[in-house]
Amino acid sequence: MKKKIIILGASLVILLIIAYGFVGNYFYNFALNADQEKEFLEGNPHLQESEAVLASVAEEAKLADDRFSKEHPSIQMQVTSTDDLQLNLNAFVYENDPAEHKWAIVVHGYTSKAKHMTRYVRNFYEQGYHVLAPDLRGHGESEGDYIGMGWHDRKDMLLWIDQILQKDPEAEIVLFGVSMGGATVMMSSGEEDLPENVKVIVEDCGYASVSDVFIYQLDDLFGLPEFPVMNAANTVTKLRAGYDLYEASAVEQVAKSTTPMLFIHGDQDTFVPFEMVDEVYEAANVEKEKLIIPEAGHGDAEKVDPETYWNTVWEFVEKYIE
Repeated sequence: MKKKIIILGASLVILLIIAYGFVGNYFYNFALNADQEKEFLEGNPHLQESEAVLASVAEEAKLADDRFSKEHPSIQMQVTSTDDLQLNLNAFVYENDPAEHKWAIVVHGYTSKAKHMTRYVRNFYEQGYHVLAPDLRGHGESEGDYIGMGWHDRKDMLLWIDQILQKDPEAEIVLFGVSMGGATVMMSSGEEDLPENVKVIVEDCGYASVSDVFIYQLDDLFGLPEFPVMNAANTVTKLRAGYDLYEASAVEQVAKSTTPMLFIHGDQDTFVPFEMVDEVYEAANVEKEKLIIPEAGHGDAEKVDPETYWNTVWEFVEKYIE
């Protein structure tokens, strides 16, 4: 009898381990596997809506973007990541003769790529900046089989900054990002070796932390609790992607930053909850400003009110970059 109980207990433990691994792998593949990113888009109506908004700009703006792409071909640039994976990372550089030492790094969002950021690249270019637009790891033409959610990407950002400084040691740089790109620039802001050439940061609808946005999505999409699903997903993420979902915090990085920062969010954002902008804003102990665009969903702020959006960006940025 005792032997049967031991066998049953051992079998139960094995089944629990298998179930734990299955759940962890399922949600890792669903949200972080670069090859499965379209599956997440199809399963997430909030992100579908926001991606559709990002793709469907006003006709006038779309024509301007198309014209810009034809008239201003980019130069491709590559770097190799400094982690053990040694990934080949890709970026597009738009050199601007009148820009002198003004540079912008424009960072795309989740499941997007640099080439989808034309409207933002164009606006910085027309304002007199050289622009570098990277493909984050696992996106566009950059290597990587997982999505870093900004955490490993923060280290890659330092490489792109270094590339700019090799070309222009006197560069004055603004970091700008939307959604996961917003989280990326916030996470970059707290790095001890962030060069002083980075004068100002603008983030648009970035999340407070990776764990918080995933916990929110678990409940919103699946009605599932944090435990044990997030724990299982985190175990698999540490094994397959090499980072901890609970460690990847924009709030903690922003709290260490010394760089002035503008925070932008739409008050109808249902993918990255609107309340998260207050978390990162309150964490910042730097010169800062917050812009809330009424009626704007996720990634929709620039489209809903482009005049207020860009006027606020330029007024803030130009305090630190002449």
